[in-house]
Amino acid sequence: MTHIATVGALPDSFPPLSAPVLTLENIKMLAPAALAVTLFALTEAVSIGRAMAARGGYSINGNQEFIGQGLSNLAGSFFSGYVSTGSFNRTGVNYESGAKTPMAAVFAGLLLIFVVVLVAPYAAYLPKAAMAGVLFLVAWGLIDWHEIREIISFSTRETVVLAVTFFSALFLDLEFAIFLGVMLSLVLYLEKVSKPRILTRTPDKNLPNHAFSTDPDLPQCQQLRFVGIEGSLFFGSVNHMEEKFGKIRAEHPQQKHLAVICEGINFADLQGSHALYKEAKQRQADGGNLYLINVKEGLWDALEACECFDKEGSRNVFQSKSAAIHAIYQKLDKSLCEGCTTHLFKECSGTVATHTKP
Repeated sequence: MTHIATVGALPDSFPPLSAPVLTLENIKMLAPAALAVTLFALTEAVSIGRAMAARGGYSINGNQEFIGQGLSNLAGSFFSGYVSTGSFNRTGVNYESGAKTPMAAVFAGLLLIFVVVLVAPYAAYLPKAAMAGVLFLVAWGLIDWHEIREIISFSTRETVVLAVTFFSALFLDLEFAIFLGVMLSLVLYLEKVSKPRILTRTPDKNLPNHAFSTDPDLPQCQQLRFVGIEGSLFFGSVNHMEEKFGKIRAEHPQQKHLAVICEGINFADLQGSHALYKEAKQRQADGGNLYLINVKEGLWDALEACECFDKEGSRNVFQSKSAAIHAIYQKLDKSLCEGCTTHLFKECSGTVATHTKP
């Protein structure tokens, strides 16, 4: 008699057919666990799929992967099966064996049927240590050390997510570790997108067509300020945007006109549109106005949906820099332009000539 722990005998019969009992009580009872297992299964499947795609030099469709996982589990529920997902270990074995197509999984399934029928009793003599060694060896080969080094050197945020998920998987339940990693990643992502970059832009005479530059040392128009927003305008970023706009008004009260370059805004919701409308009203109360340049479809649809910019306000929306500057220039205080020596715009030369003519 040996004291070596073995896997034990495997069931030597096929699982019976069954039908899920979908009662409201069962759904309420199983929903939290089902959500956790689903999140874990999909995360595992996509992770291993992307890892293998990166090694093999091909791409995967995450949506198709989700559909395949869903259909697999729907079918399995009628055969007394438990939740199935992409296996790290079996995928690693397939990859190391040179598998190229999904037929590898089909043949593995056929072989498993053979094992269940004929070889299952002999599994009782398979040491757990031998099985664990095989699994650890395969899992070790799946670790992408180069990718880990890139993550650590590239981004502190991603390094934090990596470290938290890794240590959570070691010391906590695996489902909770996956939940924690996903939630932390979402929190850090939302924290980042909630603070879109708002940079001052200035026409640079040294660039072709006086293209906009973010050089802080370039001279500014004393009545008009250009800013570029790089990011989405949604409820989470509204406070940051309003703080930035308020800071600009406080630090540069003489610049009553504000032109927002919107080419970096791909999406806006109702709150983001209202924030722009609120800034426009504030600028109008101060004797200036708000202008939008290079508006993309995502922002324009939001502005139309909330009716923030009526027919009069739509006149302050421009699709080119030259058209915007020409229209805004007509609204500037020409008495302030007389003593200006910056001459940022082409239109400024006409004002200088007019006021210096004897």
